[in-house]
Amino acid sequence: MESNESSYVSSPELAPKRPSPPPPKSPTSDSLEKPTYIRFLVSNAAAGSVIGKGGSTITDFQSQSGARIQLSRNQEFFPGTTDRIIMISGLIDDVLKAVELILSKLLSEINLEEGNDVDPRTKVRLIVPNSFCGGIIGKGGATIKSFIEESQAGIKISPQDNNYYGLNDRLVTVTGTLEEQMRAVDMILSKLSEDLHYPQSVNVPFSYAGVYFSGFHGSPYTPVLPSVATAAYNGVNYGPAGGGGKFQNNKEDRSNSMTIGIADEHIGLVVGRGGRNIMDISQATGARIKISDRGDFMSGTTDRKVTITGSQRAIRAAETMIMQKVAYASEKGVN
Repeated sequence: MESNESSYVSSPELAPKRPSPPPPKSPTSDSLEKPTYIRFLVSNAAAGSVIGKGGSTITDFQSQSGARIQLSRNQEFFPGTTDRIIMISGLIDDVLKAVELILSKLLSEINLEEGNDVDPRTKVRLIVPNSFCGGIIGKGGATIKSFIEESQAGIKISPQDNNYYGLNDRLVTVTGTLEEQMRAVDMILSKLSEDLHYPQSVNVPFSYAGVYFSGFHGSPYTPVLPSVATAAYNGVNYGPAGGGGKFQNNKEDRSNSMTIGIADEHIGLVVGRGGRNIMDISQATGARIKISDRGDFMSGTTDRKVTITGSQRAIRAAETMIMQKVAYASEKGVN
């Protein structure tokens, strides 16, 4: 809930003042049972109050809501901003409850600092994959206009920013009171979740290098864990396509290398059809990724070798993205 807009986000349009409309219709029971997720930005300072001492606040929020709450690490920001990323995943009602707990907490912190002079209308910036923004906008902007009218919140979608290699997300700024913001977030998330592909995109919650998520599931900073799914693949090298400015490899980058093991029966999902998944990870991080030939296992295991080469930052980013893909498949019971 940061008031400073990044350079590529236009100021949100404030919705016309009208009597508060009734709450939006509840999603169908079918959609309530489907897992989904939402991401939004918080300042580095605000992140501390969300986490709480020893992770107590965020653990409590998880317990109250039933959703999983993850936070990008300290100093690891959304491109073009100095804001960290919160990702909340779970059933839609649980996710909305967690969003409300966090936004209420941040609003109370602002009230403590600024007293009665605080503007009741604040901003929250949601992160939405570019490919799903069309659903929020609707034909001729009809959907977003109806959301603004019904929620009384200002909603503005940033243009796509091409200044950051691998950035496939846009910011959706929601301006209003907490109640108005929550109505708007409910409508936006419900709309996004109607697309069966949206919940699946939680698989890789970041599409830019240098941002990793710390999980708060019982204890602070629990790393996100692995395990993947089917299809055989021959040993292949994957590297970032083209020179890609920011992620151009040099001798220093190539001097670092690490090897991890992935169960042989799971390699296919990591690689993706035609190598797409692994190439996407390589392009987003700048790391080179080599998968061992069939039958070439880590010593004493049936795990294939996945060797990641590049800068330390690129290696960590690629490893995290691979593990996220594995963890998601594991949670879904993909075998």
